Amino acid sequence: MKFLQLKFIPQSTDFALLFLRLTAGLTMLLNHGWGKVLNFSTMTENFPDVIGIGRVPGLVLIIFAEFVCAGLITVGWLTRFAALVLAIGMGVAFVAAHGMKLSQPGSGELALVYLLISLTLLFAGAGKFSIDGKKGA
Repeated sequence: MKFLQLKFIPQSTDFALLFLRLTAGLTMLLNHGWGKVLNFSTMTENFPDVIGIGRVPGLVLIIFAEFVCAGLITVGWLTRFAALVLAIGMGVAFVAAHGMKLSQPGSGELALVYLLISLTLLFAGAGKFSIDGKKGA
């Protein structure tokens, strides 16, 4: 029964935050932000204007969230700010772009998952294995 308690796995909140930042930050940056950066000119034609500020400004804002803020989260610098920006972006994506659908084609399930991860990092911070942690933020 002791094996099922998993006591052989070291417990470290800071390591867990590092793991969460690296996996979520890099996945967001590489799978979502980078493609928008590379295809900016072609995406402006079809990008939805879900908050009424225009296609180009909306695309610039989501690139800032998905690429720049995801990079900041990955390295653990200005983590709470970056997590707030990403949470807002994913909240808008989940509600406005995906209509809060959690199943069916075009669902916002992934946006909701990134929203929840961003909120976790907003509340918890980056942990000690980060630039923020080294600066005492």
